Amino acid sequence: MELQETSSDTLNESMWPDHLPSPSYQQLSPPVQQSGRNVITTQQISVSYHTPDGSILWNEKRESPQSSPDTNEPLLHSDEIRENSPTNEQASASGYHQFMSNRKRRCELNQIGDLDRKYIRRDVLNYNTAVGQLLISSRFLNSRPAHVKGSKRGTGGNAISLQANFFKILSAPDWGLRQYRVDFAPEEDRTIVRKGLLRLHKKALGTYMFDGSVMYTCNRYSGVSKTEAMELFSERQSDNAKIKVSIRLVGELVKGDPHYPQFFNIIARKGLEHLHLQLVGRNYFDARAKVEIPEYRFELWPGYQTSIRQHERDVLMGVEITHKVMRQENLLDILGRVRSNARGGDIQGACKAEVIGVTVLTGYNNNTYRIEDIDFTKNPKSSFKLGKEETSTTYIDYYRNKYGLTINNLSQPLLVTRLPLRDRRAGKDELLYLIPELCRATGLTDEMRTDYKLMAKLATFTRLNPDRRIDRLLHFNKRLQDELTVVEEFQQWNLKLDNKLVEIPARVIPPENIIFGNTKQSASTSADWTRHFRGARLIISTKLTDWVLIVPERAKRDAQPFIENLIKVGNGMSFAINKPQVREIMNDSAQSYAEELERIMSRNVPQLICCISVRSRADVYSAIKKKCCLDRPIPSQVILSKNLASKGAMSIATKIAIQINCKIGGAPWSLDFGIAGLMVVGFDVCHDPNQRGTDFGAMVASLDRGMTRYFSAVSAHKSNEELTNEFSINMVKALRKYAELNGDKLPSRIVVYRDGVGDGQIPYVLEHEVDHLREALSKLYGNAELVKLAFIIVTKRINTRLFYNRRENPPPGTIVDDVITNPWRYDFFIVSQCVRQGSVSPTAYNVIYDNVGLDVSCIQRLTFQLTHMYFNWSGTVRVPAPCQYAHKLAFLIAQSIHRPPSSHLESLLYFL
Repeated sequence: MELQETSSDTLNESMWPDHLPSPSYQQLSPPVQQSGRNVITTQQISVSYHTPDGSILWNEKRESPQSSPDTNEPLLHSDEIRENSPTNEQASASGYHQFMSNRKRRCELNQIGDLDRKYIRRDVLNYNTAVGQLLISSRFLNSRPAHVKGSKRGTGGNAISLQANFFKILSAPDWGLRQYRVDFAPEEDRTIVRKGLLRLHKKALGTYMFDGSVMYTCNRYSGVSKTEAMELFSERQSDNAKIKVSIRLVGELVKGDPHYPQFFNIIARKGLEHLHLQLVGRNYFDARAKVEIPEYRFELWPGYQTSIRQHERDVLMGVEITHKVMRQENLLDILGRVRSNARGGDIQGACKAEVIGVTVLTGYNNNTYRIEDIDFTKNPKSSFKLGKEETSTTYIDYYRNKYGLTINNLSQPLLVTRLPLRDRRAGKDELLYLIPELCRATGLTDEMRTDYKLMAKLATFTRLNPDRRIDRLLHFNKRLQDELTVVEEFQQWNLKLDNKLVEIPARVIPPENIIFGNTKQSASTSADWTRHFRGARLIISTKLTDWVLIVPERAKRDAQPFIENLIKVGNGMSFAINKPQVREIMNDSAQSYAEELERIMSRNVPQLICCISVRSRADVYSAIKKKCCLDRPIPSQVILSKNLASKGAMSIATKIAIQINCKIGGAPWSLDFGIAGLMVVGFDVCHDPNQRGTDFGAMVASLDRGMTRYFSAVSAHKSNEELTNEFSINMVKALRKYAELNGDKLPSRIVVYRDGVGDGQIPYVLEHEVDHLREALSKLYGNAELVKLAFIIVTKRINTRLFYNRRENPPPGTIVDDVITNPWRYDFFIVSQCVRQGSVSPTAYNVIYDNVGLDVSCIQRLTFQLTHMYFNWSGTVRVPAPCQYAHKLAFLIAQSIHRPPSSHLESLLYFL
C-alpha cells in the first residue's frame, strides 16, 4: 500500500458541503471498559444528521470506541494514519476546529473491492471527542473550491424541467455497517465460485452482502479484528478441493461514509443477478433478449450499467442502457480463417494483425481481456508455474482440473494479455496466457465498422431516442420491483427504489451570435450556422497565392473540377485562392508521396501542400504528415479522391477552403466573449500505440480576445511527472507568445480545460499539475496576484442522459447544476449540441481550482460559447474548442507522427 502526504493545508470545518446534512453527537451512556487484548473504552452515542434549517434528517445510535483511559492514545488501525489526534479537551466544539486547522492532511491510495478497481484518494479525518471517536473517510476528493461553499447554481436563461436516467433511493437505512475482507486459500479467481464458497456459511454469518472481495454486514463476529481472522472451510464442488475462507475486519462505516454507495452498488448488482442477467466483464447483459445477426456472425446482447452514489441531496441509482457485440466465433476460428486467407504469406504476422487489440471473453470466469500478442512458441501442452508453491503444470491439466474443460486443439498458439495493475501489485506475473478456443471474440472489427449497412442495422437497436430509452429504463425498474427475490433483498437492508425517473431543474441560455467578416447571425436553437455561409465573409481572411497539389495519375481527372470549385467558394468568402502548381505522381504509395514532397520543398517552400489520396491508408497519411510536420514544416491538406466527385462537391470544397484558411493563419468566425485579458487553454493526452508507455500531451492556447488565433505545443512523456513539467513549460511559451501579439501584455485571466482525466487522477492533477502551473505563473508574472486561474476537468464519456418533455432531447445551451451533480464538487453539465438521433449525453465539467473572479453563470456561459469555436464544423461541438483542438493535435501526433512536431508550426492550426 502506497501512502502520500500532501502539504499542510487548512481543512474545511466539515467534510460535508454546506447544504448537506452534517452530524452532531450526544452521549447516551457513560463509558464502559471492556476487557480484551487492548484496553478499549466504549460508550453509546447518538449521531444525528441535520438539514441546513436544523431539522433532523435521520438519527442513529451506536457504540463508539474511545481512547484508552490509561494512555489517552486513540485506538489505531493498521491501514489508517492518525497523527496528532486531539485530546478530549482539544476536541471541544471550539477546540476541534482550531486543532484541525493546524493538523496535516494525509492521503491514502487504496484499492477497494471489485466494484472500483481504480486507485482512489481517501482523505481520512480522525478526532476524539468527549462523546466518542469519529472516523470520516471520503472516497472522493472534495475538490469544491472554498469560495463555492453555498449554492453553485447559475442564473439566467429560460427555466425548464428535465428528467435523467436516475432513480432515487427512497428509504435511508437505520443500521450500522461493518466491512470485512474475505480471502481464499488456495486462491480462487472466479467471483461466482467465491460467493458460493462463502454462501455455505450463511447460517453462521447471518445477513451479509459480498462482492467477491469485501463483505458488508451489520453483524459483529466474536474474535474477528483487523489482525485476527475468522477461519472457515468450504468444499469446492468442481473438484472437491478444501478451501480455507479467512474473514478479517476492515472497519466500521458511519452514516455519510462514501463507502456506503459502494455497498449499495453491491446490492444493486445482486439484484441484477436475480433478474437472471449474465455478467460479462463488469456489466450485466440479458442473453435471453439477444438479437442475432447471422450474416455477420455475431449477436447483440442488451444490458445495463448501474451506479449508486451520493448526489446533491439524495442517493441516486444511475442506469444506462448498453449493448455488447458477441461474435459467434472463438479466437481459434479467427486464426484458422486468417491462415486460410494468407496463402503462403506471413501467416504469423497476419494472425497478429487480426487479433492484437481484440477484447475477448473467457466463459469459464466471465472475464474480459485485451489481446496484446500471440506466442507461437507455446501451446496447451506447455508448462507453467502455478501458485505460491510454483507447482509445474500444463495448460491442459490446469483447465481440466480447475474448470473441468477439455482442450481439443493441442497445437494452437497461446494468446498473450497483460494483467491489470491491481494483480501485478499483488505479486502476480505481468503476462497471462490464454487458450484461443476458450476465448470468444467481442466487439466490432475495423472491417465491420466501415460496413455502412451493418452499422445502420446496429443503430436500429443501439441508438435509442429519448422515448425508447425512457421506456427501457422504466421497464428495467419494473423488473426490479416485480422480482420477489430482489424486493426481499432490498427489504433486508431497509432499502426501496423509487419507480420514476428523477426530475431536474435546468436552464437554457439564449443562442449565441456568430460574427462573420461582414455580418452577424444567430446560431439559432439548432446551434448550426452552415446556411449562413452563403454570402458571408470570413472574419480573418488570408490569401493562398503559392500552393502545390499532388495527385496520383488515376485521380487526375477529378483534380481540375476540385480546383475550380475551391477557387469559386473561396471568392464567395473573400478568401483569394490562386491556381496551384499540380504535381502528378505515378502511384499512390507512401514512398511516392514522400519523394515528391521532398522534391518540392527542397526547391521552394509554398504556403500549403495539398495531397489527393485514392484510398484511406494510414501509411500514406502518416508519410505525408511526417514530412510536413517534422522534416519540412509546412501546412498540409489530405483529401480522398472519392469526395471530389461526390454530389456534395461544392459543400466539401467550402469546408476544405475554411480548413485551408485556418491552417495558413485565418479564421472563419468569432463570438463576443466580453472578457478582457482572457486566455483559454485546452489540454488532452493521447496514447501512442507504437511506443508502449509513451503518451503525447497537447496544449492549445488562445492568443486573442476573439479566440481566433492559437498557440500549440506537444510533448512526449512516460510519467505523470514529465507531463506536469512539460505542461508548465509549454504554458510559459504560450504566455510569451500572447505577450508578443498583445503589446507585451500578459493575460490577466487564464481558464484551463483539461480533458483525459479519470476520477482517480483528479487528486494528482489538483495537487501537482495545478500547483506546478501556479508556481510557473508566479515566476513569470513576478506576483501571483497579477494573474487569476481556473482549472476545469472536462469529461465526455459519462453515462448521464437527459430528457426533455419526456420524449425529446434538451436543446443546445441546456445547463444542469443541481440534483445529479456531486456535492463535493463545483460541477455542472452542459448540452451544447442539437441531437436528433438517439439520446443526448451532456458533457460534465468539474472546476477543481478557481480564483479567476468569474461567477458561476459566467463560467458556464463561457464554456458554452467556446463550443462554437471549433473551425472544422459550422456548429457546436461537445467540448470547448481549445479542448477539441488539443485532442485533434494529440491524436495526430500519437497515431501518425510519433514525435513532437516542429515549433515553426506552433502559431497555426495546421492540425485541423
